[in-house]
Amino acid sequence: MGCLQARAASLLVLMVVLGLTKEGCCHDGDDSLSRTSFPKGFLFGTASAAYQYEGAWNEGGRGPSIWDTYTHQYPERIADRSTGDVAIDAYHRYKEDVSIMKDMGFDAYRFSISWSRILPTGKLGGGINKEGIAYYNNLINELLAKGIIPFVTLFHWDLPQALQDEYEGFLSPKVVADFRDYVDVCFKEFGDRVKNWITLNEPWSYCSGGYAQGNLAPGHCSQWQNLNCIDGDSGTEPYLCGHYQLLAHAAAVKLYKEKYQADQKGIIGITLISHWFVPYNNATHNLNAAARSLDFMLGWYLEPITRGDYPQTMRTLVGTRLPKFTDEESFMLKGSMDFLGLNYYTANYAHYAPQFKHLPPSYVTDARANLTQERMGMPIGKPSASDWLYIYPSGFYDLLRYVKTKYNVPLIYITENGVDEFNNSTLTLEQQLADPTRIDYYYKHLSFLKKAIDEVGVNVRGYFAWSLLDNFEWSSGYTVRFGINYVDYKDGLKRYPKQSATWFKNFLNH
Repeated sequence: MGCLQARAASLLVLMVVLGLTKEGCCHDGDDSLSRTSFPKGFLFGTASAAYQYEGAWNEGGRGPSIWDTYTHQYPERIADRSTGDVAIDAYHRYKEDVSIMKDMGFDAYRFSISWSRILPTGKLGGGINKEGIAYYNNLINELLAKGIIPFVTLFHWDLPQALQDEYEGFLSPKVVADFRDYVDVCFKEFGDRVKNWITLNEPWSYCSGGYAQGNLAPGHCSQWQNLNCIDGDSGTEPYLCGHYQLLAHAAAVKLYKEKYQADQKGIIGITLISHWFVPYNNATHNLNAAARSLDFMLGWYLEPITRGDYPQTMRTLVGTRLPKFTDEESFMLKGSMDFLGLNYYTANYAHYAPQFKHLPPSYVTDARANLTQERMGMPIGKPSASDWLYIYPSGFYDLLRYVKTKYNVPLIYITENGVDEFNNSTLTLEQQLADPTRIDYYYKHLSFLKKAIDEVGVNVRGYFAWSLLDNFEWSSGYTVRFGINYVDYKDGLKRYPKQSATWFKNFLNH
């Protein structure tokens, strides 16, 4: 543990400064914050994902993804036993939704391309789906016609089922070449108009949720965890998944830079998520637990991309279960982003947890940290509809300062930030459109974002709210609502602006 403790100790001062900040800013009626509070050219947009929005799961030549399989074969794993088969029907309603963005005054829209809508079998050999190409061309052209900049995510968790069946998807090195072929089609077909590319969305969520927690497709975890999941190995599979996600990302960036960037003049990055981690108290072992938690969530991906290898904490604690990069892979990874997309929602308390030697090794316990939302009976922030999301706005500032201080990331876009409420059908429509908590959430987070830009000099150039519309929220199904616009699931998926949409419109137009 010598290397681990030395590395964690080097972060001690930083953790004291960042981890114990006070909550600070509150929305007390001061409406001075607006678009003009941010640097000239700063972009405001909303974010979405193909499986959560599009629907049309078996239309237009699309092949099945692992999320189709997961929701169809294991409905009990979705809170309301729902699917994204129809979702909010953005496949057919994209023009209406783009008009909503335009009316509100948004500058940009982040959406993802469904891999299996482009390559139904996941491979070039299975043919390119011209209907899928046409759909995304139509969406991109509609955005540009309305003056809205497209930010395109190439992979947002919906792996073609054919690749999962053939070689277990991101557990195999074979996925790297197939991903490179897929993104090559996207660059070729859309790159004349798309100038902002994101390779992957939240590889941490995909690999942890899909291969350790068992709550996201394909739903693996170790049976000793007593979870309702497909039997897997949570001590090795998450790390294999992360490794091949990183190599797929690096291959896509290399391809874009060598073949397309000079002519298309776009930029390419990756979207990572991190919670903020507050030490349970000032004890050194809890400060170190918070530092390790950041390494195992954010550093797992950001360290290879900025420095060419995994954090030393992970190397020490995971040992031989953590794959190694070749010299060539390390070189390809290092510096493989023009920008970092960063998603922030919440924070946890981090408390030191000893190694449980009677349990098999697992990503769940490898960081030697117990993460909680409460300390001595007091929650870290106001709870939301999701049990993992407690509102902690100052953590946004702390995380941005940490990223700048530790990784010196030159350019950042906030690619997701938002909060949900319960889908409560007993309320009237008028009551469901009232969302003061969301307004307060956005006001406070944007205030801390401005503070990070002004006081720390973090180079953030854009902010995307999650999400434009209520949608299928993965394992929560339709039981929670993240939208600033309401979708009536019982009346033809009609869209209505919530109070937060009105607030955002005023924010953007003043």
